Amino acid sequence: MKEIHGNVVDIDSRSFFEGVVYVEDDHISRIEHIGPRKAELPYILPGFIDAHIHIESSMLMPRAFARMAVRQGCVGIVADPHEIANVLGVSGIEFMLEDSSKVNFHVCMMAPSCVPATNFETSGANLDASILAQLLERDDIYGLGEMMNYPGVIFNDPSVMAKLDAARKSGKPVDGHAPGLRGDDAKKYVSSGISSDHECTTLEEANERTKMGQYVLVREGSSAKNFEQLWSLVDRHPNHTMFCSDDKHPDDLLLGHINKLVSRAIMYGASFWNSLIAACVNPVRHYNMPIGCLRDGSQADFIVVHDISSMDVEATYIKGKCVYQKIDGKDSYPELYIDNTPYKVLPNRFDATPLRIEQIQQRTENGNMRVIGVKDGDLYTSELLEEPKVDEDGFVVSDTSRDILKMVVVNRYSPGKVSVGFIKGFKLKGGAIASTIAHDSHNLIAVGTNDDDILTAINHLIEVKGGIDVCYNGQLLDLDLPVAGLMSDKSGEEVAARYSELCQFLRDKGCPLHAPFMTLSFMSLLVIPQLKLGDRGLFDSQNFRFVNLFADK
Repeated sequence: MKEIHGNVVDIDSRSFFEGVVYVEDDHISRIEHIGPRKAELPYILPGFIDAHIHIESSMLMPRAFARMAVRQGCVGIVADPHEIANVLGVSGIEFMLEDSSKVNFHVCMMAPSCVPATNFETSGANLDASILAQLLERDDIYGLGEMMNYPGVIFNDPSVMAKLDAARKSGKPVDGHAPGLRGDDAKKYVSSGISSDHECTTLEEANERTKMGQYVLVREGSSAKNFEQLWSLVDRHPNHTMFCSDDKHPDDLLLGHINKLVSRAIMYGASFWNSLIAACVNPVRHYNMPIGCLRDGSQADFIVVHDISSMDVEATYIKGKCVYQKIDGKDSYPELYIDNTPYKVLPNRFDATPLRIEQIQQRTENGNMRVIGVKDGDLYTSELLEEPKVDEDGFVVSDTSRDILKMVVVNRYSPGKVSVGFIKGFKLKGGAIASTIAHDSHNLIAVGTNDDDILTAINHLIEVKGGIDVCYNGQLLDLDLPVAGLMSDKSGEEVAARYSELCQFLRDKGCPLHAPFMTLSFMSLLVIPQLKLGDRGLFDSQNFRFVNLFADK
């Protein structure tokens, strides 16, 4: 039996007291009340939960992600594996479940609802309603993942309705994804049974959704950051608010996770208790997660912190196991791993062939160009009209003086047509970057200042079958991602260090974006307005139609 002594944080009674938590096997046998809290003792409180995240976007396998998360007091996550599902289908989901089972960490997996996200791009798989119904019957699947096809919900698309019906029959929750949806359209979306959304970006939008009965997830990821706008929901709607990351890169995970969102909310003036309800209680209730909330007889999932202001974690317990402990300033993971044997073969699908320079060249036409306008920390883009810069051969090229750079998307699943567009906001002064993380179908995407570096960056990733890289004057710096072209098989610390090196290199070359690779990865996400580039061409996400690069067409 383990005995953990400290100041117990009792959410039910909204009180602190000195106590001892007695842990027997995987549960709390009892919590002994000794007396008033003592300032010198650490605090024992329920563990934090990330209510919506894509593990793949950390570029880590589940085991490596868990190691990073428990260090920040996270005991469980609601994970939507639609990134790997878009590449590998059900076998990708099976791989994520298998790897998650090798650690003492709660990974509550959702069934991805939109694979592919749209029919306007090439994906590696198609999960229809019959496949989703089978997944939803499983005990290790906790609901239907974010329904990004909100037009399909509003206009009663039969295939979308069949997926929602499968979720309804399973009795499991459905996550939403409807950026900017308001009024009657939002009411119809919510009334279809979609009970949460992490895409609210304004307080007005979030208040409207909670009044309709939806949970609003306050998102703070590596690219999309909405905490500043939405943190007050913790007190406005304490029973309908949760915290999530959505997408989190490993260098950011080193700095903090949900613990830092709780800390910030309290610092800004939110109720301590409501902040914990959003971070520790609401996800368990909503998703029916098998996670204890620090009560007599509950499963032993809790954390120990010395300071409830900073929420820096000293120890994390999951299923009665001490999965993380800081001893003399050093991190240890005594009972995290159930099996840490490496895989002999890693799953992937990558069938693109090397490109030639003429495949990424774009001839000029009459009129101004449609240019994607990008803003740091925002998944939304704008449509700009800009005069093209044309070389002596009649090809449109990047114009660093106006920050208009060429962007290329390549079908990774078969040799096919290459799409070319232009983007403003990266501010690169030289070189190119490329990635096989390109939401949601994960084709190969690149942006750069000149064709030679763009081509080199793309062809290198085709050769290694997945990763991210930077090419500057022909010199390459890369991070290989052999698991579906999305994840590394290395530790979180190794991936974070290499990723930070690439990002710093880009900053040195003029790119001011906090997470340039993650920002790039969303430039082909066709379901978020306004202008995006997929493997089939330039796409107007506001009106759900392809458009020509030149506005006169």
